[in-house]
Amino acid sequence: MNYSVLMSIYKKENPNYFRQSIESMLNQIAEPEEIVIVKDGPLTDALDRIISEYADKYSSKITVVQLETNVGLGLALNEGLKVCRNELVARMDTDDISVPTRCEKQLKCFANDPNLDIVGTMVDEFYDDPNRPISSRIVPTQHKQICEFAKRRSPFNHPTVMYKKSKVLACGGYSDLRRNQDVDLFARMLFNGCKAMNINESLLLFRSSDDLLKRRRNWENTKSYISTIRRLWKMGFSSYRDYLIVSIAQLIIFCCPINLQNWLYKTFLRK
Repeated sequence: MNYSVLMSIYKKENPNYFRQSIESMLNQIAEPEEIVIVKDGPLTDALDRIISEYADKYSSKITVVQLETNVGLGLALNEGLKVCRNELVARMDTDDISVPTRCEKQLKCFANDPNLDIVGTMVDEFYDDPNRPISSRIVPTQHKQICEFAKRRSPFNHPTVMYKKSKVLACGGYSDLRRNQDVDLFARMLFNGCKAMNINESLLLFRSSDDLLKRRRNWENTKSYISTIRRLWKMGFSSYRDYLIVSIAQLIIFCCPINLQNWLYKTFLRK
């Protein structure tokens, strides 16, 4: 089965991390037929050189989409999705590392159940050394549990998903949101009857840091998350109780000291 890889990059990305990410997809046991790289606005010279290097070396495999201005992850992915040649599309972030068997195992899931529309996996998080994971993000594996989980949180690790292009487009693609694009999209897909599963195995190494938690701790992120769940409630997917619980939890976390927030994050949201 052929599949495309969809990536979006902007100017603040680390060139070394970006190279590792691309290499991890090129070195998949089930090799991608295409890698679509969306340049979300002007990039640094270092990032442009890396893209040119790979585009020259893999001219039949690499497709580059240039956006004039930075539009944000969701809208950038929409532009890339439009040009993907294959129905199956594997998402990948430009600073993470996919293990070599990731896409092979996801393709087997689609082959075994043609009704599947989204397949994700667990992730192992690391700081500096990908061989030394510090925690894992565990999400539900079965469709019914995924639907329940999605009413309050994203039931997928976004960089791990492989989905059907037609199903994403049929639901309107990613919304024009600067944050929580994945929470919004996956809830809409599930609400519209898409079938999903997660492989009970960590098939992606997610680059994390204490600074990442600090960047997430701001009012814009808090407000955006609450607004996203509110939209899901208004849509009829989440309940008012879900919306209320998420709102209270987000406000409590926002008001917590950073050390306490880190402890809550690592204790209750990671394993």
